[in-house]
Amino acid sequence: MSSQQTPTSSTSANDEAHWKKTTNLMWIHLGIWFFFGYVIHLFAPALNKIVIAGFPLGFYMAAQGSLIAFVVQLFMFARQQDNIDREFGVAEDD
Repeated sequence: MSSQQTPTSSTSANDEAHWKKTTNLMWIHLGIWFFFGYVIHLFAPALNKIVIAGFPLGFYMAAQGSLIAFVVQLFMFARQQDNIDREFGVAEDD
């Protein structure tokens, strides 16, 4: 019978460093998402006093600004994750 290794002992230091960087990136982007998804909208009444192109700024931030931020964030996350994968030698197209 062969002895089974625990997941911790079979994980290399490279894998652990990769996972730590990936987790940190996820938390950063989750914080950015939370800010644009919720925090900005808490200030909508105050932002509505500013009018841009006939629309209150609070409406603009909710309807357009947050969506633009989310799309930009998706592309940034993908690029940053790809850089992390390449750094640790686990990129898909190596």
